[in-house]
Amino acid sequence: MNKPVVALRIVLLVAASLLLGGCSWHMWDFLRDSKTKRPDVLVDFKEEVRFRKNWSTGVGNGQGKEYNRLKPAISNGAIFAASNNGVVVAVNTKDGRKLWKQDLDVELSGGVGAAAGLVLVGTENAVIFALDATTGKTRWKGTVSSEVLSAPATDGKIVVVQSVDGRITGLDAANGKQLWTYEGQVPALSLRGTSSPLIQGNTVFSAQAGGSVIALALDNGTLRWEERVTLPKGKFDLDRLIDIDGDLVIGDNNVLLVPSYQGNFSAIDIGTGQTRWRVKASSHVGASFGFGNVYVVADDDKVNAYKIGTDAPVWTNERMKLRKLSPPLGFGNYLAVGDYEGYVHLLAQSDGRFVGRIKVDGDGVRSRMLAEGNTLYVYGNSGDLVSYTVQ
Repeated sequence: MNKPVVALRIVLLVAASLLLGGCSWHMWDFLRDSKTKRPDVLVDFKEEVRFRKNWSTGVGNGQGKEYNRLKPAISNGAIFAASNNGVVVAVNTKDGRKLWKQDLDVELSGGVGAAAGLVLVGTENAVIFALDATTGKTRWKGTVSSEVLSAPATDGKIVVVQSVDGRITGLDAANGKQLWTYEGQVPALSLRGTSSPLIQGNTVFSAQAGGSVIALALDNGTLRWEERVTLPKGKFDLDRLIDIDGDLVIGDNNVLLVPSYQGNFSAIDIGTGQTRWRVKASSHVGASFGFGNVYVVADDDKVNAYKIGTDAPVWTNERMKLRKLSPPLGFGNYLAVGDYEGYVHLLAQSDGRFVGRIKVDGDGVRSRMLAEGNTLYVYGNSGDLVSYTVQ
């Protein structure tokens, strides 16, 4: 056997072993980017909007050294954010004043979920912390079956947690006691990360690592429907790797947007579980609605806008390839994405052209951003939480 073939097999075996253990994104970047090129150099353009910085505050060590995707959450006039080294803060959305700060003295890997007076975070050791949204004090600690890499969800009665072993657990929101468990299937290979569960009414929606989406009854965890989004293809394990790590989003007309890695970008009816539309598009990041379009960041970091029901993109922005973009966020007339150098880019939702750009965090912006009206909230990888007004 010649040396190049041996070397290739060693690389694939190492990569597969790391994926089995929940590898970081950096290894997958190596396998993807080593084939070709460097990230795109940013192009100049005529700025059409301005960013006015309202306030900024620090949140511990931010995402930490692992490929965490801790994201902020907004509830009742406060924005909540958490860091990998256990710091959780509540900040007034208007003036940036810290309402409280809690140091849990643990390594956090999943969060933040915030609703019904609770702030929820999870750890690599399968512990869930429920904090009081007003005071920051710990109301209870609960446990689930394995590491938590996504934000728990709650309706005020039940807390729903998705863990990396495929299980979805319902906990009593009053005390953290386990109420029910649904055991999903996890393939041999998957990317590091899980999609956050999504509660709508009395239904929990969850994306599974094997390429399907399920709907569970919130009160008892029974399966209502399951829809296959994509199937593995190819001869080799890495070719057959599929996953859904991007968060699910519900938009107009009761449509659930589902991006998948090495699969399809789908729109699913939340009532019946039937696929209304799908297009061949691979994404591990996520999707967004806006301006009558649906948006998805592809694995090569092209940003595509689609009309549901059409096969070809309405527009594509190809000027940020391999810049490790964050999940897209549609707000106002704009689509916002962050990148690995810490820039936030604003695109026009109408045609995808650049209209604004600002450097936020030198360590990058990986987390999904939030918006209220024309105010944009950005959580940088180093822990900078910043509010901008877009004018």
